[in-house]
Amino acid sequence: MSTTAGGGPVLGDSPRSREVVEHRVLHAGRIFDLVQDTVRLDDGDVVREYVAHPGAVAVVALDAQDRVLLLQQYRHPVRHELWELPAGLRDVPDEDLVVAAARELAEEADLQAARWWTLTEFCSSPGATDERVVVFLARDLSAVPEAHRHARTEEEAGMVPRWVPLDDAVEAVLGGRLRSPSTVVGVLAAAAARARGWSTLGAATRA
Repeated sequence: MSTTAGGGPVLGDSPRSREVVEHRVLHAGRIFDLVQDTVRLDDGDVVREYVAHPGAVAVVALDAQDRVLLLQQYRHPVRHELWELPAGLRDVPDEDLVVAAARELAEEADLQAARWWTLTEFCSSPGATDERVVVFLARDLSAVPEAHRHARTEEEAGMVPRWVPLDDAVEAVLGGRLRSPSTVVGVLAAAAARARGWSTLGAATRA
């Protein structure tokens, strides 16, 4: 067992699947499904409803001045325009995670990156959805050639880009002015990794 410097066990979540006695799709949506599981726990069966989600990727794109790219996008469920990282669904079958991240960065921000690392990952709302979001750090940025740029539609068509110094983004998160979960997690993780000389970065995950 791995231990910390203080001698205790390394803190981390543990995968543990319980028996699913019954699984039902209550609503098959265009992107997400609402499902219901009857789960066998130690003291009996319980029923849990949640959103079945394909998963997502998000990108902390940092330029040479340590500015992070944020995109303002309208999010109807919360009735807000949120400042978010470039991000998107894992909706291409068998697509590698870092390939999905590069695709989203190109489609949403017209950018490509020469260097990629895995920054962190999180479950967006584990009591309500099985969504897992993997956050990447992208550096050595350059523009996607005009002829190869993605034509954005719907909410994406009105996205507003803004380059923000990482320290300013941290202050906005801590002040409660940035509330998108990928932005909160990504910005704080990037600042913490930078404070450690980027020694915590992992290789860009491909699956």
